[in-house]
Amino acid sequence: MSGAERVAVCSRSFSTNPVLRGELLARYERVTFNDAGLKLAGQSLADFLQGHEKAIIGLEPVDGFVLGQLPELTVVSKYGVGLDMIDLVAMRAHGKRLGWTGGVNRRSVSELSISFMIAMLRHVPRADREVRAGMWRQHVGGYLTARTIGIIGCGHVGQDLVTLLQPFGCHILVNDIRDYPEFFGRWGVETCALDDLLRRSDIVTLHVPLDDSTRGMMNAGRLALMKPSALLINTARGGLVDEAALASMLREQTLAGAAFDVFAVEPLTESALMSLPNFLATPHIGGSAAEAILAMGRAAIEGLDRNELVG
Repeated sequence: MSGAERVAVCSRSFSTNPVLRGELLARYERVTFNDAGLKLAGQSLADFLQGHEKAIIGLEPVDGFVLGQLPELTVVSKYGVGLDMIDLVAMRAHGKRLGWTGGVNRRSVSELSISFMIAMLRHVPRADREVRAGMWRQHVGGYLTARTIGIIGCGHVGQDLVTLLQPFGCHILVNDIRDYPEFFGRWGVETCALDDLLRRSDIVTLHVPLDDSTRGMMNAGRLALMKPSALLINTARGGLVDEAALASMLREQTLAGAAFDVFAVEPLTESALMSLPNFLATPHIGGSAAEAILAMGRAAIEGLDRNELVG
């Protein structure tokens, strides 16, 4: 048992997972779970966290407004890998500690990315809709094998995707602000400028975090650099892409197709993308493989005890 600290679990999916609940309760006796399934943000999040020294956060937005009301809170531990919902400047200003482990859901996200590639290349979403509507029409698709794949961001998920693509004999292009020469050399990866990657790739897949340097990076101008036959895959963060510009290109067939697991506003309610037959959408399930949920949850539990001040 780690002690008498009070722990608040904001994440709904963590709260409903019996394995994670049991493992957390084995360490901490005083735990408040989000058993009501509340969508917590702003004042409701601050109210939920009142009286707790530690918290496990999923997709709840932690900002200065919330933290300013929580003098007792010392640790925020992340359930998941994206930090875009946590205001790190505010965390630093309020002296809060962060528990975070990168890459714990990488296999879940990389496998979903490959499933998107194959589904779009073989017109699976469109064929499924037609069969359900009583149509029986052959769609001629293409192989993933030997395609040129452009990976934007080659951290945990991007590198895992590189290894999974090896049996397909793809030529892999990578653009990243960091250099991984040993990894790139081992797997025969070609690094290149972003615009060059967009022009040359048959499939472009996004694997960067959402921050001020990446927000809106796939704007209309960059989307226009892609081949008309190309596909865009986004299993990273929705704010990376100009969704209106993408919808226009898909509608006009100046881009062959796209598959997104993430959107600028979630949950998605209205979007021009939804009516398009060459678009595939899933509801932010990239990290939702059962194995990844356990890995993320266990990392979040560990983060309650192993954490550091935001520098």
